[in-house]
Amino acid sequence: MKWVTRTGVRIDRVSSSWLIWTFIDPEAEILFVPTEEVVAVAEREGGIPFDVPGVAMGHHGNECAFDAILQKYGPMDDPALEKLAAVVRGADTRRPDLTPQSGGMDALAHGYKTLMQLAGYDNEESIRRQWHNYDALYLFFGGDPAKLREPI
Repeated sequence: MKWVTRTGVRIDRVSSSWLIWTFIDPEAEILFVPTEEVVAVAEREGGIPFDVPGVAMGHHGNECAFDAILQKYGPMDDPALEKLAAVVRGADTRRPDLTPQSGGMDALAHGYKTLMQLAGYDNEESIRRQWHNYDALYLFFGGDPAKLREPI
């Protein structure tokens, strides 16, 4: 599978990339491009655009791209992923009180965004550095450790 999203990853793009590479397709190619190019690049490359306005794998109502991707492509029989989705939703849609963890996830994302800018990390390096946060929350919610994999 090929996926396309905008550069400058933060909560939804990091968590969605983790979801894709961990539970949907460990060999997936994710392209990070300027926001205004996501849809055109996805069409040209035969990819699935995500976390940009107006696409199926984007925000809809109170839900974010992680929710859309999980509902369409992810395992729906994993309660730990459903709980993790609520954390991501709260952090990404500016509702930090949605779960006890959402505010902390938002704070971590702000810190990683600053680190990314200061250290010059690319999108994949930022995702690698945040990978274990999502693994840890997944396990905290009772997820199966056998389903986890090493970062990209």
